[in-house]
Amino acid sequence: MSTPHERAATAPVLAGAELLERAVAYTRGSLQLVAGADLAAPTPCRGWDLRALLRHMNDSLAAFTEAAAIGYVDLVPVREDDPGLLLVERLRSRACALVAVWSQHDVDHDRPPSIGVSRSSARPRLRSDLLAAAGALEITAHGWDVARACGADRPVPAALALELLDVVPLLVHDADRPHRFAERVDVPLHSRPSTRLLATLGRDGRPL
Repeated sequence: MSTPHERAATAPVLAGAELLERAVAYTRGSLQLVAGADLAAPTPCRGWDLRALLRHMNDSLAAFTEAAAIGYVDLVPVREDDPGLLLVERLRSRACALVAVWSQHDVDHDRPPSIGVSRSSARPRLRSDLLAAAGALEITAHGWDVARACGADRPVPAALALELLDVVPLLVHDADRPHRFAERVDVPLHSRPSTRLLATLGRDGRPL
């Protein structure tokens, strides 16, 4: 049986920046719902309220942008204490910067190079287009989390959900559960693509 890194090494080259752009567009729509929302509202991420989720998203966007800009991800949280709408505006700005940096990264490389997790990490390096796909997956999932915390049903667009479903086996493994992701949720095979994608990430994405 192949290892996750062996599977990643043989995966087809992905259009990382394009996938990120679509994930960001979806999530920006969810962020519009935060105006007037209760920042203490629970989210599908266990133990996190909406405020904590927004701060985590800010940290993640900063890390994925840094990965393309300087070639490694420094997993040190960015300290942001902006409340509500100010934090949302910062997230929107970070999202635009993320897409811009990764778009240039795709232009600058004919084949995707690998990127380390941190300067001191001994873990294997991850191919950069797969790292971009990982960013798209996380951004999309948290975009859905934000909408659900705001009481809205915003399914992931079908085409985006189907593409992300293809990369989930490369990025989410049994060792990730139940720490990074909850256990899979059982949903009918005929469920919409959004529901099936979210189920692989431990979320119940069935319509409200």
